[in-house]
Amino acid sequence: MTTLFDTMTGSVTQLINPGQETFSLYVCGPTVQDRPHLGHGRIVATYDLLRRHLQHKGLHVNLVMNVTDIDDKIITRAAEESTSAEEIASRYEAIWWETMDQLGVDRPDATPHATEWVQAMIVKIAMMIDAKAAYVVEDGVYLRIASVPHYGLLTKQDFDHLQPGNRVEINQSKESPLDFALWKRVEAHEVGFASPWGYGRPGWHTECVTMSIELLGTTFDLHGGGMDLIFPHHENELAQAQVLGAPFARHWAHVGFVEMNGEKMSKSIGNTLDLTEAVRGFGGRAVRLAYLRAYYRSPLEMSEATLNDALASLNRIDNFLERGPFGQVEADTLATFVDALDNDLDTPTAFSLLFDQVREGNTRYDQRQSGPAADTAATVYAMLDWLGLAPTTEDLFIPPEISEAVEARQQAKQRRDYAQADALRAVIEAAGFAIFDTKDGTELRKDRRLATDESLDATSSLDS
Repeated sequence: MTTLFDTMTGSVTQLINPGQETFSLYVCGPTVQDRPHLGHGRIVATYDLLRRHLQHKGLHVNLVMNVTDIDDKIITRAAEESTSAEEIASRYEAIWWETMDQLGVDRPDATPHATEWVQAMIVKIAMMIDAKAAYVVEDGVYLRIASVPHYGLLTKQDFDHLQPGNRVEINQSKESPLDFALWKRVEAHEVGFASPWGYGRPGWHTECVTMSIELLGTTFDLHGGGMDLIFPHHENELAQAQVLGAPFARHWAHVGFVEMNGEKMSKSIGNTLDLTEAVRGFGGRAVRLAYLRAYYRSPLEMSEATLNDALASLNRIDNFLERGPFGQVEADTLATFVDALDNDLDTPTAFSLLFDQVREGNTRYDQRQSGPAADTAATVYAMLDWLGLAPTTEDLFIPPEISEAVEARQQAKQRRDYAQADALRAVIEAAGFAIFDTKDGTELRKDRRLATDESLDATSSLDS
């Protein structure tokens, strides 16, 4: 049984119904006004793992991730660079997807852009006005929270006594401090769209509720994002769905914060590390491993030390896989691994099992138990494939010329031609391989050096 912690119920719950064959998932995506930081990557990698897990279990997963390609941050960035909002959005969206590709994240089935769905948002806003759940004032349209039957279901807070300025905007034109904008009027020279309520732009919360309903239906399986989106973004999405009469998401899930020095990684705090640079310096697989080996709902401290440790762990895995061919997957061991992921994506337990297998496999190789070792290698590879961490042939491949150089070096050593042996060692190492002389012969491994001096900076925004 596959389970996941549901933010709405506050408990681990069964995610898949008996006989269910498809699974619909909406994840809040990027606001493309800068490069992504490490906090963004954790969210996307987590839902990519969930998607892979469900696919491996035989479900067809329909993943929708929106792209906010117009908002105040993008417009401000465009003004700073004397260019258009479209150019800024296009530039940073390209960087986003390139970085996600390197992180091993499969592309979503749909990536709706806010600018393409404005007319659908206008229709939804009009429906809320007709239902007396929204009202028009001088600066735009607001949702009337008093019309929402159960506002606060996700946050489980009593908002009746919330004071203005406490996480809600102070605006004298609103009936209540909790009311939020569905449409914001802007000046004619600004970026905007025509609407029955004046030239302007849709509110951020209206983007996601519109696109999720339009693409996945009035009810779908799971709505996800980071914990910082629970309030106000997801709470306000749910409020609009309620007044529109949509059952909306059956389950809600949220990924824990990435932290630096104990604080949430955030552009507003200025303590972000650049995901694009991290992937370039450490490799996408190492960054992904750093994310996934931690329990997804817990805070994750990220630093260059964290990434170096992840890279060292990945090296141990790959070095083991290079020691010999693959045999048959050990079904019972893989089933235990899958059970851990079924239990609220318990990746710490899953990775513990994986590393136990690496140690066991190395012991079997050392004891010349080639058959059992090959089976362990096949099992480790199957686990990595499940996690989206499987190495490619190129990752493990040793070119023929390097193998020939190793053999020539062995012959030179036997002739006691140590100068030639040292010269061949230099050739092998220059090609990116490390060579080890052991009592059982020569071992060759890729020299995956740890990154120590990478510059990790810049920030981005992921619907926050």
